[in-house]
Amino acid sequence: MKPTGLIIIAALLALGGGIMVRGFLSPTEQTKPIPLPEFNLPDVEGNQHNISEWQGKIRIINFWATWCPPCIKEIPEFIALQEQYAAKGVQFIGIAIDDQESVEKYLASTKINYPILIGEVNGIALAHQLGNIVDAVPFTLIVNQQGQIIHRQPGEFSREQIMAIIKPLLQ
Repeated sequence: MKPTGLIIIAALLALGGGIMVRGFLSPTEQTKPIPLPEFNLPDVEGNQHNISEWQGKIRIINFWATWCPPCIKEIPEFIALQEQYAAKGVQFIGIAIDDQESVEKYLASTKINYPILIGEVNGIALAHQLGNIVDAVPFTLIVNQQGQIIHRQPGEFSREQIMAIIKPLLQ
C-alpha cells in the first residue's frame, strides 16, 4: 500500500475515534501550563522549521487535514485573526496531517497567511504527544509567550473561544 493510502487510513481512523470519544469529553480543555517540547517539521517547500522559531509569541498551533470539513471551516477565521493580531505577537501555525501534494493543492486555491508545516503520519503522533488523547481533528493548542501549553482544543475552535483565552495574554 502506498504511504499516502496509509496516511489517509490512519487519519480516518483517528477522526472516527475522535468523534466517538469527543462526546465523553469537555469540548475544551484548560491545562496546567506545561512546556511545549521542541520539534521540527518541513513546510511545503521542504524547508525545516523548529517550533522555537516563533518563541516569545502567543502560538496557536492547529493540527488539520485537507479532507476534514471542520478543519477547513476554521481556516478563514484563523486567517482573519492572524491578520488582526500578528502585530500584537499572535502567531498561528498550521500542521497538516496530510501528504505534501494534498496540502500544495489546497494552498493553491486558499491563500493562508500563516506558516503551514507538513506533519503527515508524524503529525498524528506529535498531536498525540502534545495531548490529543482522542486523536481528534482538528486539534489546536495555545502556547503562551513563555512557551507553555495553556490550552488544548479537540475539535472546532471558534473566534470567541480563542479570544477568551488569548485576550488576557495580549495585555
